[in-house]
Amino acid sequence: MNGEVVAKIVRALEKYYRAPAEDVRSFLNAHEDPKGREVLMVRQGDEEIEIALVLPRQLMDATWETLTLDQRCQVVEGASHFLMVCDRARAERTTTQLELELQAEVDKWLVLSRGGRLDVEADAHLRGVLYEGEFLHPANSEQGHRYRLANNLAARFVHKLSRAYVWTGKQLQMRGELLKFFRMTQEEKLRAVAA
Repeated sequence: MNGEVVAKIVRALEKYYRAPAEDVRSFLNAHEDPKGREVLMVRQGDEEIEIALVLPRQLMDATWETLTLDQRCQVVEGASHFLMVCDRARAERTTTQLELELQAEVDKWLVLSRGGRLDVEADAHLRGVLYEGEFLHPANSEQGHRYRLANNLAARFVHKLSRAYVWTGKQLQMRGELLKFFRMTQEEKLRAVAA
């Protein structure tokens, strides 16, 4: 169980957002449920935070090239959650499950689009796959509502990024927008998406 693919994604996001995290491999655990998903477990103690990123075993030993799109999304989501919790803990800031999910939905597009370097057609296709799919949790459940809201907000934000930066070849300027977004509070992110 090496978790190198997860560590590689965490390092890429760290570099992109200039936000250092711990070595994720020290916090990885595997589960054997073939239908199971990634889960970031966080427990706040008096003086410290305990974190464990739990992934299906087949993701732990895989390479990026052998993963399906869904598996890649799970790896990116786990890496995104891990980085955000590390960043917020270091800055002594709180975060919410909605903020974690929203950031992860944006980060999936960021990683899978190779930093917004797809052509217009491929970018539109990727956004369709990421933001127009089905959900695991029922719409009337708390998780279902949160995932749908995060997905919808991310779709709107990423569409703005695509229109303003990807389609015009301004990926460097887009990085500045994504860096600002990463550092925003949840309320600021909601306002940025609505603007």
